[in-house]
Amino acid sequence: MSEAVDAAEEVEPADAAGTVHATGTAEAPARGRVTFVGAGPGAADLLTFRAARAIADADVVIWAASLVQAEVLEHAREGAEILDSAQMSLEQVVAVYERAAVEGLKVARIHSGDPSLWGGTQEQIDQCAALGVAVEIVPGVSSFSAVAAIARRELTIPEVAQSVVLTRLGGGKTPMPPGEEVREFARHGTTMAVFLSAARSGQLTQELLEGGYPTSTPVVIAYQATWPEELVLRCTVGTLEETVKEHKLWKHTLFLVGPALSASGTRSHLYHPGHFHGYRKADKAARAELRAQRSGS
Repeated sequence: MSEAVDAAEEVEPADAAGTVHATGTAEAPARGRVTFVGAGPGAADLLTFRAARAIADADVVIWAASLVQAEVLEHAREGAEILDSAQMSLEQVVAVYERAAVEGLKVARIHSGDPSLWGGTQEQIDQCAALGVAVEIVPGVSSFSAVAAIARRELTIPEVAQSVVLTRLGGGKTPMPPGEEVREFARHGTTMAVFLSAARSGQLTQELLEGGYPTSTPVVIAYQATWPEELVLRCTVGTLEETVKEHKLWKHTLFLVGPALSASGTRSHLYHPGHFHGYRKADKAARAELRAQRSGS
């Protein structure tokens, strides 16, 4: 009898999950779980219910002490291990995930803002996959939406701006891919949220102007949004650099730029009486008026 046939006879049928196990060498199921928790821009009361549950359920909580308020730890259970990611390298964090895999631990990895933006999460997710650790991601309030709320502005105004560009200035620690320079995005003339760029406010101003924003374009500058130290300033592209330097801002600062920040007088068709959808019929006269507006007649 051939070795191939012998080997085949030593393999058990696949289980219900489709996993084939060799006789006497059944693999242990994947153990442990890492939940990446979006903590929002800082204020603990901006956590979602799901985020609070994930923290409360964790055996180990890794949090960004430099970016998230300590009150989020009030959700952690008594006896949970608390680690500050500001003092840890990726390798040290992954070592915790390795322990989770071996010991079946639940880890809550708290990130500021939303984990999908500038969080360094993908490299951690990839490591978890390699370890066989289950992963869950809980979205959080991004600082750009928090700043818009503080400024009491909608970022997408009908007939003014219907897009929002989320980006950062090149020249920092992480290189920008070709074509993603601020000046290129600025050519769209829509609303921009610029992260991680306060330390190079002169370069930021130059690229915004080179992209086509007039000097009078409104800007909202927010430092430590939702923190007790919160500072929100209004200026223009033309006065952006001097405003940043006057207040000595170089980190924890976000810029909102674009005409939508001061626009008014336009109306969304969504709540127009001439607009209809599955829950509301259109008023006939208003519908005719709306059609006339759209056709330009």
